Amino acid sequence: MDLRRSVLWVVFTMSMIFLYNSWLRYNGETDLFGTPPAHPAQVASAPTSAVPQAAPTAATPPNIAGAAATAPLSAPVAAASAAPAAQLTTIRTDLMDVKISSRGGNLVYAKLLKYESRTEPGKNVVLFDDTPSNKYMAQSGLIGGDFPNHETEMTVLPGPRDMGNAKTLQVKLVSPDLGGIKLERTYTFTRDSYVVNVHNTITNTGSVAVAPQMYMQLVRDGNTPAGDESHFYHTYTGPAYYDNANKFQKFEFKDLKTNEAPKKADSGWVAMIQHYFVSAWVPEPYEGSRDLYTRKLGDNLYAVGVIQPLPQIAPGKSITTDAKLFVGPELESTLGALAPGLELVKDYGWVTILAKPIFWLLEMIHKVVQNWGWSIIVLTLLIKLAFFPLTAASYKSMARMKAVGPRINALRESYKGDQAKMNQAMVELYRKEKINPLGGCLPIVIQIPVFIALYWVLLSSVELRGAPWILWIHDLSAKDPYYILPAIMTATSFLQVKLNPTPPDPMQARLMWIMPAAFSIMFFFFPAGLVLYWLTNNTTSIAQQWFINKKMGVGVLTDTTAAAK
Repeated sequence: MDLRRSVLWVVFTMSMIFLYNSWLRYNGETDLFGTPPAHPAQVASAPTSAVPQAAPTAATPPNIAGAAATAPLSAPVAAASAAPAAQLTTIRTDLMDVKISSRGGNLVYAKLLKYESRTEPGKNVVLFDDTPSNKYMAQSGLIGGDFPNHETEMTVLPGPRDMGNAKTLQVKLVSPDLGGIKLERTYTFTRDSYVVNVHNTITNTGSVAVAPQMYMQLVRDGNTPAGDESHFYHTYTGPAYYDNANKFQKFEFKDLKTNEAPKKADSGWVAMIQHYFVSAWVPEPYEGSRDLYTRKLGDNLYAVGVIQPLPQIAPGKSITTDAKLFVGPELESTLGALAPGLELVKDYGWVTILAKPIFWLLEMIHKVVQNWGWSIIVLTLLIKLAFFPLTAASYKSMARMKAVGPRINALRESYKGDQAKMNQAMVELYRKEKINPLGGCLPIVIQIPVFIALYWVLLSSVELRGAPWILWIHDLSAKDPYYILPAIMTATSFLQVKLNPTPPDPMQARLMWIMPAAFSIMFFFFPAGLVLYWLTNNTTSIAQQWFINKKMGVGVLTDTTAAAK
């Protein structure tokens, strides 16, 4: 019994730690695990003069060590204020509204037409943006000389701007001749795809051979995306990259340095991640090394990028290079097909080994039932069925504990002054009745990793964003607007306590009531999909326990209140 008490105290202590951890995050402090606050104080966004065009030395990618006699990239303009206003070309596809700037041919705006904003009802999610309050864009260019870069004013060639019923839409831009190099860039948008193909043609217009390097980077501020703030959970926002040697790596904004050295890699991609959405540069396969880098550009402005060497270009000759730019939701199947490891931007953390098969099963169920809420319920029932033999054995042990409860109380009264004899007598009673005092704790222990894995599945899956269930539940990824599901879940949690054996120790009895109360507080702020899972789990557990208690002739309900007193 003392061991069982210890296990219960461990579970309770963990609950209190998580609650205290949430309180720290609520107050804008670093939590117990070293994670920055979910809603950090917003740093004043960098003014226009602080974005890359005004600080080219800080913003431009580093030159590759050993590059042939090339000068560092210098500012194409003296200052942002002196540069002419960039012209924006608006592109509309079936999935996105996009704006391409004439300055550098950068993609500076992307609105996702199938996803509604949580902070502005009736409007769509804006991923890329270039305003005084929001900086997030995709840039690319050439280094190794005074070549066209993300600051160079480019000419947008005439062509269609609305995809309409077409399968693809192309937008072409041409740079002026700089350093003996002319750059022509073609963006190709494809129907029903968030992948933008970026094709670059580099022509040597000079009289000597040149060997430029192509860079592609994602630049954004360090602000938490609007609508992602939460008092009870944290989602990651920041850069990441992947290569075959080091695999998937994330970087906190606060850890980035101005003069960060690039990392050599033989493959890979770079990305900017936020809750549900991601942007990523995926260069074409290349036989040789490339450089991956992260960098702080200025006050609250950061970059992640890749530098890829290009073959030497003889005078009058041209070469081409391709890359894919992904701008959209974190859809595992889409991302995994685009590049190795790209699906990892939907990060489940240390429970990935459980979370990925759980999500796969959830997805398979959804293909049949066509409703994510009912899919969660079916998934929960399948999980309960898989653990049925183990949980049944545990519930039988709890029923036996409940049956011998009066005898345990009698032993406590008989050996009130002799703890050693009382423990010996209780051990003998458990042996005689074939009771495992820890048997009732097993369902809790088993469910914890599954609960955590499903928690991350439901929290991370963009498929559930805006997905309705029934009646008032219009978004399974958001909390219940009327707190009906958490209230019912709380009631079922207390009913479970009534079904369990009454701890003879008054402290344990009180603990049995405190635990569901503590968990219930958190569940009132959790996504409705997660509460639906736990409610379904509680309901099926109650039915199973009630059936076993009745079958074994044990009282269905126990007066734990009296014991607690």
